Amino acid sequence: MEKPGAGSVEKAQQSACEEVQKCLQPLYLTQKQLEDVRDLMADNMERGLKAEPDHPPTLKMLPTYVHSTPHGTECGEFLVLDLGGAKFRIVYVMLDGSRGVEMDNEVYGIPEEIMSGTGEKLFDHVAECLGRFLEKRKIKDKIFPLGFTFSFPCQQSQLDKSVLISWTKGFSCSGVEGQDVVQLLKDAVHRRGDFKVDVIAIVNDTVGTMMSCGYKDHSCEVGFIVGTGTNVCYMEDMGNVEAVEGDEGKMCINVEWGALGDDGGLRDIETEYDQQIDKASHAPGKQRFDKMTSGMYMGEIVRQILIKLANKGLLFGGVTTSQLLAKEAIQTKDVSEIENDDSGLSNAKALLTSLGLNPTEQDCVLVKCVCSAVSTRSAKLCAAGLAAVANRIKNNHHDPMGPITVGVDGSVYKTNPKFAEHLHQTLKKLVPDCQIKFLVSEDGSGKGTAIVTAVAQRLADQRQLIDKILEPFIMTQAKLKEVQKRMHKEMEIGLQKSTQPKAIVKMLPTFVRATPNGTERGEFLALDLGGTNFRVLYTHVGLRNEGGVQMLSKTFSLSTEVIQGTGEGLFDHIVDCITEFQKENNLQGKRLPLGFTFSFPCKQNSLDQGILISWTKGFSASGCVGNDVVGLLREAAIRKRNSDFYIIALVNDTVGTMMSCGYDDPACEVGLIVGTGTNACYMEEMKNVELLDGDDGQMCINMEWGAFGDNGTLNDITTTFDQDVDKNSINPEKQRYEKMISGMYLGEIVCKVLIKLTQEKVLFGGKISEKLNTNGLFPTKFLSSIESDTLGLLQVRSILTELGLKSTCDDTVLVKEVCTTVSRRAGQLCASGIAAVVEKIRENRGLEHLRITVGVDGTLYKLHPHFAGVVKKTVKMLAPKCEVTFRLSEDGSGKGAALITAVACRVAGGEPLPA
Repeated sequence: MEKPGAGSVEKAQQSACEEVQKCLQPLYLTQKQLEDVRDLMADNMERGLKAEPDHPPTLKMLPTYVHSTPHGTECGEFLVLDLGGAKFRIVYVMLDGSRGVEMDNEVYGIPEEIMSGTGEKLFDHVAECLGRFLEKRKIKDKIFPLGFTFSFPCQQSQLDKSVLISWTKGFSCSGVEGQDVVQLLKDAVHRRGDFKVDVIAIVNDTVGTMMSCGYKDHSCEVGFIVGTGTNVCYMEDMGNVEAVEGDEGKMCINVEWGALGDDGGLRDIETEYDQQIDKASHAPGKQRFDKMTSGMYMGEIVRQILIKLANKGLLFGGVTTSQLLAKEAIQTKDVSEIENDDSGLSNAKALLTSLGLNPTEQDCVLVKCVCSAVSTRSAKLCAAGLAAVANRIKNNHHDPMGPITVGVDGSVYKTNPKFAEHLHQTLKKLVPDCQIKFLVSEDGSGKGTAIVTAVAQRLADQRQLIDKILEPFIMTQAKLKEVQKRMHKEMEIGLQKSTQPKAIVKMLPTFVRATPNGTERGEFLALDLGGTNFRVLYTHVGLRNEGGVQMLSKTFSLSTEVIQGTGEGLFDHIVDCITEFQKENNLQGKRLPLGFTFSFPCKQNSLDQGILISWTKGFSASGCVGNDVVGLLREAAIRKRNSDFYIIALVNDTVGTMMSCGYDDPACEVGLIVGTGTNACYMEEMKNVELLDGDDGQMCINMEWGAFGDNGTLNDITTTFDQDVDKNSINPEKQRYEKMISGMYLGEIVCKVLIKLTQEKVLFGGKISEKLNTNGLFPTKFLSSIESDTLGLLQVRSILTELGLKSTCDDTVLVKEVCTTVSRRAGQLCASGIAAVVEKIRENRGLEHLRITVGVDGTLYKLHPHFAGVVKKTVKMLAPKCEVTFRLSEDGSGKGAALITAVACRVAGGEPLPA
């Protein structure tokens, strides 16, 4: 039942509010005005993050060097020193992931003479109190990590380094401004000498608020304070923080949003009351947003309005008192009490009476309206600022509906009965797509600072463990030089007749004796057989200035029945496809030379003869192993009565790569493939090829370098992860060099490292998903995508999600680091091999300086964002007397095969049919 008189009170309130609308109207902000404030905040945030903005922002956007929010797993004992006024706190905090947070604190005073004395005396006093605190609790012999909340304007350059810009709050200690306050604290503790602390972090109270809430809610990425002052911080993508090097991960940014409008940007919504407040402040023209929103000024704005209303005869019968006219006579806590639904009017009467006034009930209603207008405007302006922050986080995440948690602290938010409601409602209108949750902080400057310290300690411990796990992948120049030296030695062993049978780097003669010189001309066919799809190509080779090499091709498929049937059936089918291709392209009746790229293990005895050692890739056609595959193709052509081609050369794909590049660059004398597998070839002096007779000229050597290390020569740089990958491969203890370099294995190595890091509880919350244990989880294409400079962390996280891995931002950064570490080593090891090759060529020719080109093919080299760069840089370091150019191949297995055929015809003096 409604209380007697309640209706009349409601009417009086309505009437009073109508009478003062003209005075209060400037405080009522429209949706458009709030959107403008939101956009002004967003623009200043954007400019504040830039190293060189087009014009100066009002927001400092200060990096805090806090890179990670809590996981909830942080634990340990910590000390917090909270210094921000005439009294300071020392807090002992014990964090336990399961039991939560336990705290014990003590408050100490700072005498006036110390506040205005020397900085040394101030910090000696703090150190003395810290010693007493530890002594009292009998924990002086322990070394605790310490977090330092220092609530004065500072320029922070590291998590544990912060330079005082200027004293405030009555402090004037000499010798502190311009100095690192963390170092001053350390010096004071050192002067005492009876205890030690490890200062891990210096923390802003807004950051403490975010971290305090983040311990409960791991999605909390915003800290918001509205009390005596107001400020906000949030987690920003490092790539957007231009003032700090590095673009991986996140960093908490202290916005210092109280300065919004210091350039006049809020002039359109400032009232005469705001102008009066600013003019009477200690810093006119500064902290304009703060003066319109924070608790320090809210009571003063109310007082100025009440004086105006009284002077207009709308309040207190036109009477003012000396108490009402006194500055700061009305405090923000009074505003909050007056807005209370139950006791607001009686609280208003008590306050006004204490100011020497004799208020009527109508006066009390009016005063309540004024208080409501002032605090509502504050709430709405804070909502506009938070809307800009929320939009920025939403855009960074590329997730318009993603939830955002805001950790909040401050007396205005906590004690004003209407503030939070108005803030939340306005925020919902300004960013309707965002799901925003508010979490009230518990002791941000104590508990929050301890959590910042705990997170930093956790990250430091994890960093040490990560470095230890990844250290075996780090290749120093000395290690790489040694690999180069060993490769050179194995090349010599493979070339010598007496040692070649036992060589691991086989150094196989290809019988290709020359590279293209640009005079090759004619028409050629090429056959590229290396899997269940194969190609037939027609190639027209002309002079470079006549169009160079032009090609037509068609891909044919091979059924399981064909590749697993008889050899006769397989080669008959291949000849049928060649015939079909010739018919379609009007090539019948032309007898064209053919180059045959055959990507299966062969022992080559001449340019046009190769004995199949074994089938791979699912082939098992009978009657082929141990036989000459060129002969099998020739026999099939006879059976099928196709005499329109004759086979000139059997081609290895690495040699084809060299020849393809060699047509455009005569300096190309090395071929390199780094894709699913890896291999290299180069032009060796015939006098060094002891397996063959003759000392004149050169011959291309197919190194088959993937087997380098099969005799244990790489054991000292082989990691336990390499060993695991080798053990689980289809050919254990074989192709050891290839398994450290090629795309087939890099993903598996990464996977093994990720499992180890997860077991150590550094990754994925310590939970190994079923998928993480799956072979082939990380194909090379994912490594290339994860390491791409164009992908943000959100895109990388989506890749990990696709792989069934639920990751945090920190997880994503670490996964990227692991991928980079493994692929960098692969590039460096590959470069060691190339350095050995080009140095051998230089020594063969007795040159002081060698200019040479390496023709390259393979998905890892072509598609990985950094692999090629690592190879080039490392070769330059290891072979400084060689100027090495890397040239990408265009269709080495097709174009290269045709060019080998063309070169063979030229060298032999043969006359292929003219073009």
